[in-house]
Amino acid sequence: MGEATELLDVENMRLYTYKDLQIATGDFKPENKIGQGGFGSVYKGLLKDGKIVAINVLSAESRQGLREFLTEITIISDIQHENLVKLHGYCVEKDHRILVYGYLKNSSLDQTLLGGNHCSIKFTWEIRRKICIGVAKGLTYLHEEVQPHVIHRDIKASNILLNEDFTPKISDFGLAKLFPSHLTHISTCIAGTLGYLAPEYAIRGQLTRKADIYSFGILLLEIVSGKPNQNKQLPVEEQYLLERVWELYREGELKRLVDTSMEDDDEDYDKDEACRVNLRVNKV
Repeated sequence: MGEATELLDVENMRLYTYKDLQIATGDFKPENKIGQGGFGSVYKGLLKDGKIVAINVLSAESRQGLREFLTEITIISDIQHENLVKLHGYCVEKDHRILVYGYLKNSSLDQTLLGGNHCSIKFTWEIRRKICIGVAKGLTYLHEEVQPHVIHRDIKASNILLNEDFTPKISDFGLAKLFPSHLTHISTCIAGTLGYLAPEYAIRGQLTRKADIYSFGILLLEIVSGKPNQNKQLPVEEQYLLERVWELYREGELKRLVDTSMEDDDEDYDKDEACRVNLRVNKV
């Protein structure tokens, strides 16, 4: 109970009642559900003041316990940046744990760019470049400008949200760790998402900012190729994006990785620049 009381001490955060959020989502109607994450479901909601929000309802079976919930609120309530999601408030009532974020029109990268052919958004190279740079700026802010520094630990396509002008916003800070600048690493339990985990972190459990950088590198490959880092429906030799990238890199054929749909959407896009992104990822 003491831990739950701590939530009430968080400044600049509104404490919503469960009833408020029930009304906002039409009692969490399925048609208002806009996403499903590792910790629960996300609903589009309309608050009494007319503000449209994304309401993240953590499931009872969620891997995110009270400690992680507290972490997310504490970390994100203290930071403001164009490339980080805006947390408006939260709800802690009985067994309910809910986070209320600003609503982003263009959903997440995994549902749009990597979600198949149903998406109507034309991801030109200009848009993809903007997303890459924006995520990099958000990570730079977390890693270098915030004190203590913040390591996200779960950079992936589903945690990159896009607003109406395709400005990317890093979301979901439930696994984040505060990282004092005088430390070289933190020894901790391994957390994150398979396919995005840095090998040295997965093996040793020693967390540094490089863990986020590795995940960001995998994300860059997904953005350039338009393919998820794992796809078991493909032939065996093409199921793992990173393995495929290494093969193409050794063959000097990285251009074959670039999403061909960009040629249809933008005949003048800079294919060489897209390849340089891949090359830099391979050299990291």
